[in-house]
Amino acid sequence: MSKPSFTVSREKVAFSLPGWLVLSVAAAIFLFFLMSVFSSLEQLKFNGSVLERLTPLIAITMLPLLLFLYFGFYLVEPNEAKVLTLFGAYSGTDRVNGLRWTLPWIRGQAISMRVRNVTSDKLKVNDLAGNPIEIAANVVWRVIDSAQALFDVDNFETFAKIEIDTALRDIASHIAYDHAGEGQFSLRGNSDQIAELLREKLNERLFVSGIKVDEARISHLAYAPEIASAMLRRQQAEAVLAARSLIVQGAVEMVEQALEHLRTRHVVNLDEERKAQMVSNLLVVLCSDRDTQPVVNAGSLY
Repeated sequence: MSKPSFTVSREKVAFSLPGWLVLSVAAAIFLFFLMSVFSSLEQLKFNGSVLERLTPLIAITMLPLLLFLYFGFYLVEPNEAKVLTLFGAYSGTDRVNGLRWTLPWIRGQAISMRVRNVTSDKLKVNDLAGNPIEIAANVVWRVIDSAQALFDVDNFETFAKIEIDTALRDIASHIAYDHAGEGQFSLRGNSDQIAELLREKLNERLFVSGIKVDEARISHLAYAPEIASAMLRRQQAEAVLAARSLIVQGAVEMVEQALEHLRTRHVVNLDEERKAQMVSNLLVVLCSDRDTQPVVNAGSLY
């Protein structure tokens, strides 16, 4: 795998605290603040001036502290990550689910780590033999490095879609639709090998964006409409030839067995001319695609 020519971001663990712990501390501070206010009001009732008996230091200290704690809370959903930045610099990624807390001046951006399923557009491309074909693929992928996904590409979802189309077009143009040469793959006949090749090529292309492809398979494969009818006739002709070849092979074996049985059981002795005639008749009967009409010879064999 070729290394990128620029600095690659790497995901790291961000500083954060359990939200329930900080929430408990905030609740305790708030209760202490209320108790201080009520205590000051009781002193005011019996001793006089508000300015003399209210404890302003407690109020001034507690309220900003509560605001400081309040603006540091955030949620992390299941299969989600929170990418934190401090004044534009990457601070780390928090993958712990639930209520979390960090310093209020740290900003967070959520990114889904769920598995995604994408079906590419139908692409029209020429295969290795130059035949225009239509091809599409279904790709299962997920983000494994949140820092690369957000900071090393502009939009990782759009980037993934474009790279899927590019990789699919590249593979289709270097492999024949069918009738591959000896030792070569074909798009129609080697679906498992093509799927593995596509997955490897996509992982190489999407490495820079922090994306991993788990599975990639061809979802649509067909000749382009302008040559589809001609290629269909070609495939039909090949199927007929293959069937005829199998029928002839079986017929020859059956004729050979028939002659061998007649010879070993001494049913009738045939010279070479009669054997040739018998072979010809049997092949006509066995290889014909129509019912044959037998001719009964009521006279002598000769």
